[in-house]
Amino acid sequence: SESKQIRSVWNEVEQQWYFSVVDIIEILTDSINPTDYLKKMRKRDVDLGNYIGTNCPQIAMTSQGKTRKTLSANSKTLLRIIQSIPSPKAEPFKLWLAQVGADRLD
Repeated sequence: SESKQIRSVWNEVEQQWYFSVVDIIEILTDSINPTDYLKKMRKRDVDLGNYIGTNCPQIAMTSQGKTRKTLSANSKTLLRIIQSIPSPKAEPFKLWLAQVGADRLD
C-alpha cells in the first residue's frame, strides 16, 4: 500500500475520515478494474451491496488533478467492506485503520 495513494477527506462536522472505496479495493485485490470488482462484489453479496448503498456517500475527491465524486466510506464501513475481500493484504489494512482512528483522537 506504499506506492498507491488512498484518497481521503476529513469531515469536520462528523469529525471522521472518509476514504475512497475504489482505492482500497484496488490495493487489496490488485484488480485492473476496481470499479468492476466492486460492482461484482455488490451483486454477489446482496447484504454488502445494500450496506454500501446505505453507508457509502459520494464525496468529491481529487485524483490526477481532477476532482470528481467517488464512493467513500468511514473507517467502520470500510472495515465491513475489507472483511468481504479475500486478501492476505487485508490484515495490515485493519491495523492501519485502527491506527488512523487512534492518531486522530490523540
